[in-house]
Amino acid sequence: MNVYLTFKALHLIAVISWMAGLLYLPRIFVYHSETNDNKGQSETFKLMEKRLYFYIMNPAMILSWVFGLLLIHSQGLSSLSFLWMKIKLGLVIILTAYHFYLLIFLKDFQYDNNTKSSRFFRIINEVPTILLIIIIFVVVFKPL
Repeated sequence: MNVYLTFKALHLIAVISWMAGLLYLPRIFVYHSETNDNKGQSETFKLMEKRLYFYIMNPAMILSWVFGLLLIHSQGLSSLSFLWMKIKLGLVIILTAYHFYLLIFLKDFQYDNNTKSSRFFRIINEVPTILLIIIIFVVVFKPL
C-alpha cells in the first residue's frame, strides 16, 4: 500500500469532517442567537455546540494537521519551498485561527453572554467557504 496515498486519503477525510464542523457551528450560532427567552431551546443549542466543537471539530482539525504534516514529510521538506504550499499553509493557519475564534462565541453562549446578532454569524459563516475555495484552487493549480 502506498503510504503517501494513505496519508492523503486520511487527510482528505479529516479535512472534510473539519470543514463540516466549521460550516455547521456558526449556523447553530445563528439559530441560538435567535432564541430569545426559550431556556430549553438555548440549553439544547449549548449541548449541540459543545459536542460539535469538542468531539468532532477538534479531533478533525488535529487529524487534518497531523496527516497534512505527514504528507509534507513523506514528500520531503523541500516541498515547503513551493509558493503554492506556502499559500496553502498560510490559509490553513488562518482557518485554524478561525476555528479557535469560534470557541470564543461558544463560550459566550455557554455563559449566556452572547452579544452578536444572527446576521453577524451568517456573515462569518462564509469565511471557511471562501478559504476552502482558495485552498482547493491553490492545491489543484499549484502556482509557481
